[in-house]
Amino acid sequence: MNPLFEWLHQGPLITDGAWGTEMQRRGLEPGLCPDYWNLDHANLVEEVAQLYVEAGSEVILTNTFRANPVSLEGAQEDKVRQINISGVEISRKASGGKTKVVASIGPTGKMLMTGEIDEAGIERAFTIQTAALAEAKPDALILETFSDLEEASIALRAALKTGLPVIASFAFDSGKNKDRTMMGVTPEQAAKRMEAEGASAIGANCGAGPDSFAAIGVRYRDVCELPIWLKPNAGLPVVEGGKVSYSMEAGPFASHLTELLDAGTCFVGGCCGTTPDFIRALVAERRKCVSS
Repeated sequence: MNPLFEWLHQGPLITDGAWGTEMQRRGLEPGLCPDYWNLDHANLVEEVAQLYVEAGSEVILTNTFRANPVSLEGAQEDKVRQINISGVEISRKASGGKTKVVASIGPTGKMLMTGEIDEAGIERAFTIQTAALAEAKPDALILETFSDLEEASIALRAALKTGLPVIASFAFDSGKNKDRTMMGVTPEQAAKRMEAEGASAIGANCGAGPDSFAAIGVRYRDVCELPIWLKPNAGLPVVEGGKVSYSMEAGPFASHLTELLDAGTCFVGGCCGTTPDFIRALVAERRKCVSS
């Protein structure tokens, strides 16, 4: 049986919100890799996780999105391992046993089609990262913000070696309806491929605000049996004075919860621009849905 269904025995779960923008609020300079903070500023990383737990998140991620040897250019393998293990330990400590901890894995940033790195190199990178994450015993792994289906398959293959449940989440940020990844992958292609290759859940995160996410959920639901994970951005980004901000407040964001749940979503949270206030709003909105 898919272990994630056991998590959902009392209904859909609220996950967490953005991590990168929250760490930027705490001094991380835009463009710098946040994963090193697991070693250098563990207290600030824990603070982010703790605020999501206090806001009502039932699932929190880890600060390990870019913690693979390709993205951490120049990092020795032992350093990569330390960053990943620390990331899980920090979230586990912040959770205090109150939430599930799902370890985050992002793409390498080196698409196969560029020829910058071969398939074996990508698989080795993901194998090193997933093995380190598994050593720290998270509840599951998530492949986040993928756009290339081939790279997602390689990452999934590496992640499944750990024996942990694996969620595969894609960024649909292209096309008139924001229903394609930048590499042209559709929700149907992603869901069918990931289900066939052993993923425990299928998802979408980043790329757009909540307006387009219910349609993605419906398209997932229509072609596969996997639980659905959705984490939209806080609307569309706005650049002012060289700084990026997001256009949507917590209340309007949470008002989309009913349509997301009606689309079959099992895990709902936020991505870029969302904060613990967004999670509080989602928790309150779910309470209203249950009581109505």
